[in-house]
Amino acid sequence: MLSIASLRSRWPSLFGCFVAVALGVAVMTAMGLGLAAALDPPARPPTRFAASPVVVMGRDTLTMEVRRGPGTALVSKPLAHPHPVDSELIAGLRTLGPVRTDGAARDAVGVDAPVGAVRRLVGDRALVLTGGDRHRADPSAARDAEALVGVDALLGTAAGVTAFVSVFVTASTFAFVVALRRREFGLLRLAGAMPGQVRRAVLGEALAVGLAASAVGCVLGGGEAPLLVRALVDGGVAPPWFVLRDGTHWPYEVAFCTGVSVALAGAWTSARRAGRTDPLEALREASVDTGVMPRSRRVTGAVLLAAGLGLTAWTLYADPAALLKRKTYATQPMVLVTAVAVLAPMLVGPAVRLLPLRRLPRAYGLLIRENAAASVRRTAAVAAPALVTVALAGSLLGSAATVTGARATEAREHTRAEFVVTGEHLRKVTAPGATVSATASTAVFVREEGAALIRSDARAVSDVAAFVSVTRLPVVAGDVRDLDDRSIVVNEEWERHEVGSWVPVRLGDGRPARLRIAAVLARGTGDNGAYVTAANAPGSTVDRLDARVRRGADPAAVAKALRLSGGTVRTTPAWLAATHPRNGPQTRLGLLVVLGIALVYAGISLAGTCLMATSARGAELRSLRLAGATRAQVLGVVAGETAVAVCVGAALGAAVAGVNLAGLAGALARLSAPVAVTVPWGLLSGCVGVCLVIGVGASVAGAWRRTDLTGGGTDMAGGGRDRTGGGGGRWPGWASSPG
Repeated sequence: MLSIASLRSRWPSLFGCFVAVALGVAVMTAMGLGLAAALDPPARPPTRFAASPVVVMGRDTLTMEVRRGPGTALVSKPLAHPHPVDSELIAGLRTLGPVRTDGAARDAVGVDAPVGAVRRLVGDRALVLTGGDRHRADPSAARDAEALVGVDALLGTAAGVTAFVSVFVTASTFAFVVALRRREFGLLRLAGAMPGQVRRAVLGEALAVGLAASAVGCVLGGGEAPLLVRALVDGGVAPPWFVLRDGTHWPYEVAFCTGVSVALAGAWTSARRAGRTDPLEALREASVDTGVMPRSRRVTGAVLLAAGLGLTAWTLYADPAALLKRKTYATQPMVLVTAVAVLAPMLVGPAVRLLPLRRLPRAYGLLIRENAAASVRRTAAVAAPALVTVALAGSLLGSAATVTGARATEAREHTRAEFVVTGEHLRKVTAPGATVSATASTAVFVREEGAALIRSDARAVSDVAAFVSVTRLPVVAGDVRDLDDRSIVVNEEWERHEVGSWVPVRLGDGRPARLRIAAVLARGTGDNGAYVTAANAPGSTVDRLDARVRRGADPAAVAKALRLSGGTVRTTPAWLAATHPRNGPQTRLGLLVVLGIALVYAGISLAGTCLMATSARGAELRSLRLAGATRAQVLGVVAGETAVAVCVGAALGAAVAGVNLAGLAGALARLSAPVAVTVPWGLLSGCVGVCLVIGVGASVAGAWRRTDLTGGGTDMAGGGRDRTGGGGGRWPGWASSPG
């Protein structure tokens, strides 16, 4: 009953929490429906052999036995060069019925024959596909699977960020609400309420908000899901046929339960603090915050800070390549953000006093500085949304741009060629006055420690001497010129990478081979794969030509000769711009989705916190009016305090992003990759600007009515209206700056 009565009178202060939870549940519902569609995509009709009831396809996976605990398990990896259907088998299939082929390709054939007879003839020499499985032989099958992996990664990351920011915003809002209600809880304690009853009252409010907001969020999310799918398709993240699945219910259930859990988790710490309210708080009149950093909060903040820094340091030492992955730099900053938010009441005071506020005219600087430093709970609550927005924006977009830039620089440093030709099934050509190297995409497989089957992308080299002439590989041991049909070039990531040692591998078509290590490359950003000769890449076709123009030769004549290969001829700068853009459209869309979520939450939290903070300052603001300040001057102080809090939050968020970018720079250095940290200053400035506009606007709007003395001064000492004539006089402090 106490919670229901409190909700009736306190619903405006909890409206921000309601909107935050509802929005979070809506986003998680939409993301969950998208994930459900990606995990269980609709059956794709076959196109290549649609008229054949049975398709016989060469094996396209490598299956090997690896250790799993005390036993073993079979692990499969896709082959770089699937096996063709051999001529003898095709001849046998013709005895069963008509056989359809796709031009000269022999990776699969269609058969019009009973499936039982086809299976008996084929045995284990190839795969027999029927029904919807025939789509596996279509060229689009691999692209569709890769696109769905991208959809899973995007939606999973966005759902995780949504859950984190939801808890963050809800916890921040509830903490500030409890701080504003100290006297109310003190009166309850004086009236005989036990600490447990006060805690249950706060948790009851959170539960009611969570239940209502989660229900609304599920309805909104169900309507937003089709719009999300359309945006993914239009942005090139999902394939054109990607649609939602009918009859999927688990995303609603998960989102609803998550929303209620988020509301309770966000209010848990605040409820405990409310239960510990001393009855004497009912008599408290001072506005200076005290006891904002109890020992438990300091310990929690220190532990989280140590965990965040320790996790970055450990990853940098044990697996620096992990820091270059999107999932790592999208989730790892959350620990540091939480740590800084917990310690914010201890940090905002010194941060405010460091700002050059004395330079502001008149008494603005003095009032803004002292109010912001004294009311650390209010300052920390306003700073929190800016903190999380700037930290996520700097970490996500800064890390993505840094990794992309490092890869582009690495690719530029690894080539000496003036022209690069790309395409499928290129013809080998010679160009007068140029050295031309032909390579093909392939892969090698290695079983490391008997417990993992690793697939390493590789390049098959046709002419080693020409290849060495047009490339500049980051060799740390050995010599690439020693590469031959019995050797391989690996990188430092391989379990065995000693020059001269022999490694058992499986080639791109799955055949076993034992090759000697001729040279070892630095790990780099992940693009320094293995290199073998064309003899160890059966089934591969040339897909790239690199041409280095000799001194005195005509580049135009070289380009003309290269066009005879049938591929796309580009200069090296043009090739780098096309293949290593700053951010691809899919990556850009994914980052904007995550950043948009953070910005929306920041706006909701800022507006709600500033309105609540201003609503509790009516007497204080009217006192300034009675002291002689004009309404514009009081509103200027309120706006200045909000701007200072937002700037402090942005500075703390920038510090978190700086730590993450420093860890990324260390990882690039450890991987022997180019180190050039990219900071998205424009985007960060935009985020801070949005926070300033929302925060200052909400604060000024909330303070406007409370600075009107014509009807709001009856609660002041002396009763009745302001005897100065509505604040027409001037407070002496505004005449000159206090210095």
